Amino acid sequence: MSVVTATAATGAGGGSAIRNTARRRVVRTIFCALLALLLPALPAAEPAFPANLLGAAAAQVGVTLRYDAAYARIAYPGGDVPIERGVCTDVVIRAYRAIGVDLQQRVHEDMRANWAAYPKLWGLRGPDRNIDHRRVPNLATFFARHGRALPLNQSDAAIYAPGDIVTWMLPGNLPHIGLVTAQRRDGRPLIVHNIGAGTQVEDRLFDYPITGHYRYEP
Repeated sequence: MSVVTATAATGAGGGSAIRNTARRRVVRTIFCALLALLLPALPAAEPAFPANLLGAAAAQVGVTLRYDAAYARIAYPGGDVPIERGVCTDVVIRAYRAIGVDLQQRVHEDMRANWAAYPKLWGLRGPDRNIDHRRVPNLATFFARHGRALPLNQSDAAIYAPGDIVTWMLPGNLPHIGLVTAQRRDGRPLIVHNIGAGTQVEDRLFDYPITGHYRYEP
């Protein structure tokens, strides 16, 4: 091969390499542009527990407007009374249901299989899927059995973490339940609950004797 021929061949090979590099750059540019267009359309990641639980509980504020303890026959599973009313347990039930946990079904199934483990305070001979999950002592028993029962303290706010479940005894021996939020006032976590005027977020953690402290993470 002559010098001229060799140079021409080398030049041809070099030009092909340059063209291939240019094509790869164009492909990368197009790919990056398409990716940038698609990414904003992707759904945002769901918040992790307990942020998702507390967000679902907070969403009930201004929606559930009154307290109504009347017995009601409801669907099963996924049954509920009208959202504008309810009791303290409904705040917890609705929040968990919003993140895919149906406490009506879970409590009913556990009571049906382990009837002796649950309180006998209502004169019933067997489970009632319309109301069992809406009673504080039953929820407390379920959370102790399937979640974690945590230490109690009537004044140390530091032991109560966002997403924790707290039960109290109100005057007249009325059990009450609520969720610990991430919001604080003077070092105390606020509680999302329904104590009579619909779902509210309030500074009520130490207003009444605490009877239970639980964590139930799906």
